Amino acid sequence: MSAANGAILVVDVGGSHVKAALSGRQGRVKLPSGPRLTAAEMVRGVRRATGDWGYARVTIGYPGPVAGGRPLHEPANLGRGWVGFDFRAAFARPVKVINDAAMQALGSYKTGRMLFLGLGTGLGTAMVVDGILEPMELSHLPYKKGRTYEDYLGRRGLDRRGKKKWRRSVFEVAARLKAALEADEVVLGGGNAKKLGGLPTGYRLGGNELAFRGGVLLWERD
Repeated sequence: MSAANGAILVVDVGGSHVKAALSGRQGRVKLPSGPRLTAAEMVRGVRRATGDWGYARVTIGYPGPVAGGRPLHEPANLGRGWVGFDFRAAFARPVKVINDAAMQALGSYKTGRMLFLGLGTGLGTAMVVDGILEPMELSHLPYKKGRTYEDYLGRRGLDRRGKKKWRRSVFEVAARLKAALEADEVVLGGGNAKKLGGLPTGYRLGGNELAFRGGVLLWERD
């Protein structure tokens, strides 16, 4: 892989798939992930799949808390070996790591106070307030019946309770958080957001393309 031009490779790591796209290039690659995927295996898979792509920088959307550009904890829905991994050396490029929900929130933002909820294998949360990104970790807070927000809004909740009850929980939690955080609007992203159907006023759907946009915008904020 030659580091031609200033193109940015954006890698969105999820509990079911790893997706990668290149700024200025149409299309993306999609690889399986899952509970045994390690950081090293992710990098090897992405490098193989993007072997003819030239890029100078890399953004990684990571499904867990990030501080100082590094994962703070091992991911809940993937394998081990992410904390302390040298992504810059593995990609041989400058790398920025950001929480995956925060990355899509950044790409989804328009104006005011926006709350982002990522409905995927787990639950991602972030806010953007007057252009300032605020990553959040609400998913593992207790919700009800001894379970967390993620237990109800993540894929386990969808599989356990069915689509109708899951949708009801999504909108109930979203409304509570919207009011508590005084958000002007809520963006619902992640792979399961498309299962929601119609949305009330003040809500809109996110999308993978907005996550990739956020990964590019991250470099423009320096």
